[in-house]
Amino acid sequence: MLPENLTAIVARNEIWSGESATEPYEAGWAREAIVFVRALKQPKGALPKARIEISADGMHWCPEGSEFALPETKDAVSFQRLGHFGNFIRVTASLPAGAEIVVLVTLHLKA
Repeated sequence: MLPENLTAIVARNEIWSGESATEPYEAGWAREAIVFVRALKQPKGALPKARIEISADGMHWCPEGSEFALPETKDAVSFQRLGHFGNFIRVTASLPAGAEIVVLVTLHLKA
């Protein structure tokens, strides 16, 4: 029996600057996830690490604890694996003044 898999695009062609986050995604049915972030244009400035946040209701967020580098060049990809994440997942980043990245963020979920 093949496991159930799903790919969800949670941010497409979004310009991240300042406080940024993807749309929340309800993933409570999945047992594991991988988040991929791709830079669609050359990023500007010094980039911080992205963070994973989780939520029981999709409105009130807690840091999950995972952090990973944002891609540093156009078409580069970074990722983070997740094993325990409750019901809702999102990716956030706090970019310093002058920093900017255009992202494609996808969640890859497996039951």
